[in-house]
Amino acid sequence: MKLTLPLLIAVQFLTRIPVRLAQLPSPQDNGRSLSWYPAVGLLIGLLLVLLHYLLVSAAPMLHAAVLLAAWGWISGGLHLDGLADTADAWAGGQGDRERTLQIMKDPSCGPSGVVALLLVLLLKFAALVSLLSSEQQYQIGLVLVLVPAIGRLLLPALLVCTPYARPNGMGAALASNAPGSLPLLLAAQCLIVTILFVSAWGVAGIMPVLGAALFFLYWRRALVKRLGGTTGDTAGALVELTETLLLLTLAIFC
Repeated sequence: MKLTLPLLIAVQFLTRIPVRLAQLPSPQDNGRSLSWYPAVGLLIGLLLVLLHYLLVSAAPMLHAAVLLAAWGWISGGLHLDGLADTADAWAGGQGDRERTLQIMKDPSCGPSGVVALLLVLLLKFAALVSLLSSEQQYQIGLVLVLVPAIGRLLLPALLVCTPYARPNGMGAALASNAPGSLPLLLAAQCLIVTILFVSAWGVAGIMPVLGAALFFLYWRRALVKRLGGTTGDTAGALVELTETLLLLTLAIFC
């Protein structure tokens, strides 16, 4: 149970998959769960692949719409909510740190959040339609597995290498209890992902990985400059924006 508890915590937090914990997790167990975030991304991807093969005879637009709806449902809209809150706060904060953080805590969704959600979902949908309509449909399964996994690989990476804007927030507690081996584990997983992309798409496979890495560095720099660090909402926004960027890059260049 000690070995599986962090995994169950990660599944419970990042998905709608029903998980019942036999005990209240300790701060250390919550911190260890960060190591399992990429595995949860793989699990989400495998569920999407299963759905993809069930929809193999559907028209590309319907196929893409159902995949995208399932994608959002499995994750419980967790990261979409973070994206909307971040967009509202970024626009409404007008460069002021305290005002930005205050708006981010407001549970209501403003116009900037709505626009951000619509744009991200539209771009994801268009990219999925393009990929499903391409001649290389056999690679769709790999796309559906890798994209959610990479998004949830960068999530703990952001938390462990970026100060937390709210010292008493949940992200700060997670990062402070993360295992010491986590950075090395994440680096190894990044290498594996790069090898998989290059194996599947050749030299063009470097484009999605490079794009995700550069965006990660840009997002981290922007967060530190505006907020002095990250928050749970901005980490969720990173997941959604990274997934969108990966799908677009794959649809355009691969």
